[in-house]
Amino acid sequence: MDTAIVPRVTATDPALALIAELYREHGPIMFFQSGGCCDGSSPMCYPANEFNVSESDVYLGSLGGMPFFMGREQFEYWQHTQLIIDVVPGNGGMFSLDNGTGKRFLLRSRLMADLTNDNKGDKS
Repeated sequence: MDTAIVPRVTATDPALALIAELYREHGPIMFFQSGGCCDGSSPMCYPANEFNVSESDVYLGSLGGMPFFMGREQFEYWQHTQLIIDVVPGNGGMFSLDNGTGKRFLLRSRLMADLTNDNKGDKS
């Protein structure tokens, strides 16, 4: 039986490559899942020392060694999903470090129950 813990947040290889590129250019960075106001629901990327995380934010994990947070209230809606951070062509959020790179982070998701069920039973 597979007892591996399914991560709450993960990233595609293209997203990890952009994260590494942004780290080389800006130093330590962090992510905050936008709540949908000014920049929609895009994952926002900031220099680690320029965004204040509070006790009302939830740490979901790390991507390429960089922490990823979401507001607790929004987490209540997303708690049953795994977030997958991907990269597509376009402009990032106005204040996000991916803006101006010609690429932007994109949020995809899948239900945690689907991931758990994938690990059960015969795979044939």
